[in-house]
Amino acid sequence: MRTLFLLLLILAPLQARAQTLTVFAAASLTDALKDISEMWVKAGHEAPRMSFDSSSTLARQIQQGAPVNVFASADEKWMDFLTKANMIAPDTRHDLLGNDLVLIVPASHPIHVDIGPEFDLSALLGPDGRLATGDPAHVPAGIYTEQALRKLGLWDKVSGHLAAAPDVRSALLLVERGEAPAGIVYSTDATVSKAVAIAGVFPDSSHDPITYPFAVTKAGDTADARAFLGFLSTPAAREVWIRRGFKVE
Repeated sequence: MRTLFLLLLILAPLQARAQTLTVFAAASLTDALKDISEMWVKAGHEAPRMSFDSSSTLARQIQQGAPVNVFASADEKWMDFLTKANMIAPDTRHDLLGNDLVLIVPASHPIHVDIGPEFDLSALLGPDGRLATGDPAHVPAGIYTEQALRKLGLWDKVSGHLAAAPDVRSALLLVERGEAPAGIVYSTDATVSKAVAIAGVFPDSSHDPITYPFAVTKAGDTADARAFLGFLSTPAAREVWIRRGFKVE
C-alpha cells in the first residue's frame, strides 16, 4: 500500500503537466496572446504553456510529435501542411485574424514613402545595407515579402541584400538595433516597438491575404483546448486583437 501511495505521488505532477494546455503560435501573435492568456487565467483556468516562433518551425515540431493542443499559424501554408498530415481536428480550423505588411525604418530616422513599382528600395538600403525580413524560404512574413516585392518589380534589385531572419520578431530586432536600415514586417509587430517607425504600407494587392488560421490538433484535442480556441473569439479577446492592431475576421 505504501508503495502504491508513493507511486501516486510521483505520477500526480506528471499527470498535471500532461493536462496543461500547450499553445504553439506565430511570433507575431506574442503580445496579444499573452494578454488574452492573462484574461483566460482570470476567468479561472490554468495558465497555458505558450511557445512563439516561426509558423514553419512550430508546424514541423508538431509534425515530429511535439505535444500541442492549439496551433496558430501566420499563413495558410503551414496549417495546410499539418492538415495534409492528418494532424489537425478539421472542424476546429478557422481564420481568425488578418494583418498588413509594412516597411519599417529606425525611429531615429523616420521617413514616409509611397510603396509601388517606382519606389527605389535599393536607394533606401544604400550600397551595404540589408533588408530585414523573415526568411522567404519558409517564414510567412518572408514569403509575403517576396510576393510583394516580385509583384512590384523590386525583388531582383534587393533579393541579394536580404537579412533573412528565422521569424518576424527577429527581423524587427535587426532594425531596432540599427543592424539593418530597413525591414519588412507585419504592422502589429511595428506598433509594439518604439525603436522603429512605419515608412509605408504594402498594397494588399501585392501579396496573398495575410490570414491567421487557428486550430486544435488531433493529438491535443481536449475540452480545454476547444474552450480556449473558442475564448479567442469572445468579445473580450476581440478587443485585445483590435487593440494590438490585428484585423479581426
